[in-house]
Amino acid sequence: MEPASRLDHNHKLSLREFPYIIRWRDDRCKRCGSCTAVCPVKAIEPTVKVMRVVRSEGPVPTPSSVRQVVQIVEQVKDMERYCTGCGTCTLVCPNEAIEPELNPQSKFLHYKNKGGDGYKRGGRRNDPSVSTLDRLKFTRISMLTDPALDAGRHEFRIRTLLGRVTAPEQMPLQVVDGRLQLDRRSETFIPPVREIYPIMIGSMSVGALSPPMWEGLAMGVAYLNEVEGMPVVMCSGEGGMPPRLLRSRYLKYFIIQIASGYFGWDEIVRSIPHMVEDPAAIEIKYGQGAKPGDGGLLMAQKVLKLISKIRGVPQFVDLASPPTHQTKYSIEEAVAKMIQSMSMAWGFRVPVYPKISGTKTAKAVLNNLARNPYAAGLCIDGEDGGTGAAYNVSMDKMGHPIASNLRECYLDLVKQGKQNELPLIAAGGVGKKGNLAANAAALIMLGASGVAIGKYIMQAAADCFGDEYNRCNLCNVGKCPRGITTQDPKLYRRLDSDKVAERVVEVFKAADTELKKIFAPMGRSTELPIGMSDGLSVDDKAIAERLGISYAC
Repeated sequence: MEPASRLDHNHKLSLREFPYIIRWRDDRCKRCGSCTAVCPVKAIEPTVKVMRVVRSEGPVPTPSSVRQVVQIVEQVKDMERYCTGCGTCTLVCPNEAIEPELNPQSKFLHYKNKGGDGYKRGGRRNDPSVSTLDRLKFTRISMLTDPALDAGRHEFRIRTLLGRVTAPEQMPLQVVDGRLQLDRRSETFIPPVREIYPIMIGSMSVGALSPPMWEGLAMGVAYLNEVEGMPVVMCSGEGGMPPRLLRSRYLKYFIIQIASGYFGWDEIVRSIPHMVEDPAAIEIKYGQGAKPGDGGLLMAQKVLKLISKIRGVPQFVDLASPPTHQTKYSIEEAVAKMIQSMSMAWGFRVPVYPKISGTKTAKAVLNNLARNPYAAGLCIDGEDGGTGAAYNVSMDKMGHPIASNLRECYLDLVKQGKQNELPLIAAGGVGKKGNLAANAAALIMLGASGVAIGKYIMQAAADCFGDEYNRCNLCNVGKCPRGITTQDPKLYRRLDSDKVAERVVEVFKAADTELKKIFAPMGRSTELPIGMSDGLSVDDKAIAERLGISYAC
C-alpha cells in the first residue's frame, strides 16, 4: 500500500484544471498585499516558500546554491475558491504584477458538482459566438427613391405604446357637433395605454442588485423622464420595492413585477391606498429566458437585513420561487385570473401583461392573450438573457433565441389582424456585443414594440466584469467585486450610485442618437418601423428563410 500522503496528493488538482490561471511576476511585485485583500473569492493568498537560489559572488564567482525563504503570492488549488477571472487584483496592483489569464484547456465543470448539487452561477450563458441579432443589417437605405430624413436636423419622436391598442371601430366614440367625443353611455372597456421609450430597463430586483446599483438605475430613470423628456421605464423585478418609492410620485416610471414567489407583495398591497401615482404597468412573471421552466432564486448569502425587511422573510435563507404560480394550472386560468385581478387592484387604470421565457409554446400563450381584452401585451425573454442565480445546465443548454421566437409570434398576430393591437416586448441578449441600438432596431423591425435590457445596462453603467467566457459570474453568491450584485456593505460601497445614474442617462441618450441614424434613411420619425422586415438583411440563407427577411451577401 502507498503512503497516505501520496494518495492525498494524488487527489489534488493542478492549475490546468481551473478556468483562469493567475500570472504573477515576482520581479514586479512589491508585496503590498492589495491583490489578496480585494480578491472576492480568496483565490490568491500570500505565503512563504523555501526555494533553492543559485548565487555567484566574490572576485572569482563560483556558482553555489543556497536555500532561502521567499514571500510569494500563490493561487489556491481549491475548486471552492477558484479564480473567476474578474481582474480586481490587476486593478489594484501598482506595478501590474498580477493578472488572470483564460485557460482554454480548463476542465472546470468536471469538478464543480461536488456535494451532489448542480453548479449554480450568475451572469449570462457561456457562449462567445455571434448571435443572430448581431448578424442582421439594415439594407433599406432611402436616398432618391423615398424621402429620407436628416437624423441630425429632423425632429424625431421615438416612442412606443405599452398596453392594448383598441381598434378604431371598437372605440366608444361619437361625433357631436363635428367633434369626436367619448360615449359615456357605452359599456365598452377601454384598455389603459402608456406611451414609453421603446428601450426599457428589464426586471432586476432589489436583492439581486445592491442598494447603490438599484438606486442609481432608479435615479437615472427619473432624470431621463423629468429632465431629458425621455419616458424610460424600469421593471422592479421580483421582491417588491422600497416603501418610500411606492408612495412617491416617481412610481409612475416603474413597472411592478409579481412573480411566483410573491416576495414583497404584502408591502405593495398595503401601499396601494397610499400611492400618489399609478405604476407604469404590472408585469406578471411566468418565466425567465436564462432559466426557462425554473423559478427565481435569491441565495441566502444575499438575504441580509434590508432585503428580509422588504420581502418580509427571515434573514440568511434561500428564497426560491416555484416554477409556476401555484394556484394556476392552465394558460386560460393564469391569464384570466392573474391579469384580471391585477387590473382590478388598480381600478383598470394600469396595463397588465405577462412575461414568459422564449419557448416553442410562446405562440400558445400569445393566442390566448389575443382573446383577452385585459391583456396589455406579452414580454418574451430569450435564452441570452442574464440572471442573478441559475443552474449552469439551464443557462447553457435550455431556452429559445429571441429573434425567431419573436418573429413567429408577430407573424401569428399578423394572420389574426392584431399586429397593431397587442404589443410584444423582446428581451434576452439585447446589446450582448455592445450594439444596443442596432439590436433594438432589428427586434422592432422583426415585430417588437419595445425591448428590455438588463445585463447590458449593468456592464455599461457599472462596469460589470462578466462575459461569455465564465468570467466573474459571482452574481448569485453576493461576492460581486464591483458591488453591483451584492448585499455586503464592504463590497457595495465601492459603487457610486450617482455615477451609475449618470451613465444610465448617457447610455439612453447615445442609443437615442443611434436609433435616429437607423430610422432616418427609412423615413421614419414619428412612428416606429414595427414589423418593417423588408429593411433587414442577413448573410445566412437559413436565418433569412426562418425570419422571412432578405438574403444578402
